[in-house]
Amino acid sequence: MSEQLPACPECGEAYMYESGALLVCPMCGHEWSAGAVADEGTAPATVRDAVGNELADGDTVTVVKDLKVKGAGGGVVKVGTKVRGIRLILDGVGDHDIDATVPGFGRMQLKSGVVRKSG
Repeated sequence: MSEQLPACPECGEAYMYESGALLVCPMCGHEWSAGAVADEGTAPATVRDAVGNELADGDTVTVVKDLKVKGAGGGVVKVGTKVRGIRLILDGVGDHDIDATVPGFGRMQLKSGVVRKSG
């Protein structure tokens, strides 16, 4: 296999391994999408919440409007629900760009326009 994997964008370590669609650094534990590695001179896209604050992996956000949940069980995620430890995603369904565990509902994807960054 002659394909060379890129160095870790966090610590610069050259030894990587693939885990599904992600690349993982065994030294610092950083995970990223192979397609997310920015070309030289281009900045990665930023994700902003409903009021314009920049979001990052691991942030805590609050839902700003009731969200009807489709699928098995259904239900409504109420305004003010706090979601901890979000993860930004590039390949979400539609324009969903946050992957998170919502209390009472489990893992789901959210749109950044329906949350606001907390504390």
